[in-house]
Amino acid sequence: MENFTAYNPTKLHFGKGVTDQLGETVLEYGKRVLLMYGKGSVQKNGIYTKIIQQLNSINAEITEFSGIKSNPLVDDVLEAAQLGKLNHIDVIVAVGGGSVIDSAKITALSIANGTDPWAIMKYKSKPTTTKPLIAVLTLAATGTEMNGAAVLQNHKTKEKIGYVSPLMYPNHSFLDPEFTYSVPKNYTAYGIADLIAHSLEAYFGDGDASLSDRFVEAIIKEAMEYGPLVLNDPENYEYRSKIMWAATAALNGLTSYGRKYGDWGVHDIGHNLSFLFDTPHGATLTIAYPAWLRLQKNRIPERITKLGNQLFGTNSADETITLLEKFFKSILCPVRLSDINIHNDKKDEIIDQMIKNQIDGMVHKFTDDDRKKIVELMF
Repeated sequence: MENFTAYNPTKLHFGKGVTDQLGETVLEYGKRVLLMYGKGSVQKNGIYTKIIQQLNSINAEITEFSGIKSNPLVDDVLEAAQLGKLNHIDVIVAVGGGSVIDSAKITALSIANGTDPWAIMKYKSKPTTTKPLIAVLTLAATGTEMNGAAVLQNHKTKEKIGYVSPLMYPNHSFLDPEFTYSVPKNYTAYGIADLIAHSLEAYFGDGDASLSDRFVEAIIKEAMEYGPLVLNDPENYEYRSKIMWAATAALNGLTSYGRKYGDWGVHDIGHNLSFLFDTPHGATLTIAYPAWLRLQKNRIPERITKLGNQLFGTNSADETITLLEKFFKSILCPVRLSDINIHNDKKDEIIDQMIKNQIDGMVHKFTDDDRKKIVELMF
């Protein structure tokens, strides 16, 4: 097992009614609030009203920035940061899923350091401080509510990339499973796929960490058991709570301790697909993971077989891949590009994008021939 440092400064508030303490928590950091959220679902489902009531209870000075899309844009972050600077905000409250919270993380860095957000994303700028961030999660998927990572895309450079910094852990995250009741069935499924993919990225990382392996296996089993149940009964509090906590645990460090790092090659593939076709993140992962596993099955057969044995009781890499793909199909996620109406006429465009951006894993490296083969395997 590799040496490691366990670090997670986020204070997580989990359960029914936890946002009743949001106002007093915000007040610890100040009254000038930048409230960030998405395209309007929080207003339709009543969450926005609850948040505003909490902020009004402390007489907060609220500056709002809305309209963040599911594949978040650096342009929006730049605009939000300018608004935050203009209003001398003390704290950011991000209400939404991964796209909103990721955007808020980079916004906080940009405001505090007076730095262009894309320079941060490209590691050309080295932030030394940040603005306090409080997250209110409305979608169980990305795990961003309890980690120091964020993803943004840039249409000018044709990239969708990630950035990691210990400065980006939210100070507080509020997770009420009831806030996920109104998430549509397809996005609930994509969230389940995302948490499974996060677990697998750690599992196929570098380093022998048996306890972390068991965390991965348990999290995926939790998702496979309760994922179908929550899709059939979306307002069941127990099912929603189990998926919500599984998504957080999949990317808050538990699955990575004892490894050098995860792989993240599948996420790199998925980010490129999201950029090209504005495909929901989770949907790109259920297309990319079976293809990635088929590419790797003769390279790391023992590792893939071990995973399948623990999850499905299988004894071969091929069976593992088949059953994982079958699960993704069972929760109505796409497993081929054709499932989302992307056909062979787009193949060259995808290959060119993969090669241009040199998509790669941190452990399992790709050649250009691998990149071409991955694309072929996704059709």
